[in-house]
Amino acid sequence: MKTLTVTAARQNLGAWLKKTLQGEDIGVMIDGAIVAFRPVKVYSEDCAEHEYGATPDALEDFAQKANKELDGDRKGRRLKPFNGKLKRG
Repeated sequence: MKTLTVTAARQNLGAWLKKTLQGEDIGVMIDGAIVAFRPVKVYSEDCAEHEYGATPDALEDFAQKANKELDGDRKGRRLKPFNGKLKRG
């Protein structure tokens, strides 16, 4: 593993991150410990759970409330399809 100081890592961070993506092990020494860079995959289906701590039940409740509100707006003709052009006021 290539180990860097915080200063060295900061000076050329983009290059170190690219090396990490190419499979090199890169770490930064801070307070006597090494923090390693590593690529991660992001999956959109679990983003709310990982980013915000939302449970699947909370997400389902949100989706039901949002769909109910959208249905009401459609029925009340407050929701219009987007035609690709923004109205300027």
